[in-house]
Amino acid sequence: MDPITSLFSEQQRRSLRQDSPTPLYHQLYTLLKNNILNGTLPNGSQMPTEQQLAQGFDISRITAKRAMDELAAEGLVERRRGKGTHVTYEYRPQPVKAPLIGMLQEIESMARRTDVEVLVLDQLQPPAEIRGEFGMPDGETALRVIRVRSRDGEPFGYYSSWTRGITRKIGPKTLKTKPRLEIFRDQGLEIAHVTQTLTAMAATPEVAAALDTESGVPLLCLVRRSFDPGEQLVDYLHVLYRPDRFQYQMDLTPEDTLKKTR
Repeated sequence: MDPITSLFSEQQRRSLRQDSPTPLYHQLYTLLKNNILNGTLPNGSQMPTEQQLAQGFDISRITAKRAMDELAAEGLVERRRGKGTHVTYEYRPQPVKAPLIGMLQEIESMARRTDVEVLVLDQLQPPAEIRGEFGMPDGETALRVIRVRSRDGEPFGYYSSWTRGITRKIGPKTLKTKPRLEIFRDQGLEIAHVTQTLTAMAATPEVAAALDTESGVPLLCLVRRSFDPGEQLVDYLHVLYRPDRFQYQMDLTPEDTLKKTR
């Protein structure tokens, strides 16, 4: 079987774009590197030849060679004259580990390293679905916040949240300068348990405009529910991320934490 068609989908083989600001060799290098790092190309396996890559991706052999040279320079493959190129990276599944305190610290750290634009900030009665999540009676209000997070001027996340138990008024400036977890502490809200769900969702026109992308493109969707020590839901967060600008990683240990639902 042709090694290119067995390793890459038709969509991937057609994904290299001449009009992209990223050079062709680097686009190919990224595809090859991902297949090495995730174990699709295991340690010791032979890489496709430059000619096979050139034909399979409709690129020049020079472009294919440069991509392979980049992999070799990074120590992921070894190139030997007359014997071809072989993978030298040893894939090992990473343990899933991340105590709750560490995860919350990482969330707070990201909040401090990025910029935020507050689009909505109101104390409102949530819709029925959210009231059901909180177990709230009709008429009770919660803090409604919609924000867009950016890094280096590029928006990457559309955050929509409902928070119960906020007793002191919060202004947009506070949300721009303080992570929400710090605001929770200031308000006397203690987070003792968090659940998260990751899915995919198409961008609505409103979200697409906020994230500077096109309506209908797939986005990474995260729903985070935060509970107090009494297992009462205090915060419901719904986030949509641009996958080309944000990667969500978790490093969890089996003995110390959150259950992951996939």
